[in-house]
Amino acid sequence: MARVKMGANARRKHKRILKLAKGYYGARRKVFSAANPAVMRALRSAQMGRKLKKREYRRLWIARINAAARANGISYSRLMDGLKKADISVNRKMLSEMAINDPAGFSKVVEAAKAAL
Repeated sequence: MARVKMGANARRKHKRILKLAKGYYGARRKVFSAANPAVMRALRSAQMGRKLKKREYRRLWIARINAAARANGISYSRLMDGLKKADISVNRKMLSEMAINDPAGFSKVVEAAKAAL
């Protein structure tokens, strides 16, 4: 029986990894054994980055809401407590957009929250 050096499945797997390693430096781009760990690490980092992006946006929205709330004479935590007590359910992304693009509307929301406290 003839010896097979590399099967079709292994070749396909290697080609897929090397395709993902396009743009890497040196052997990481050309050699499977060097490219495989680099690609696996990059994919893991990309997944973490997608999770971190959500956290960072939430932090940005909270910072914007806090700045606008303090301009209206209330802290962020008191504003959120007042909104909950006033039964106003607006997410942080929309509150942030209101604070930037519609300051008058945001100040009305702040007044409703203050009244509920």
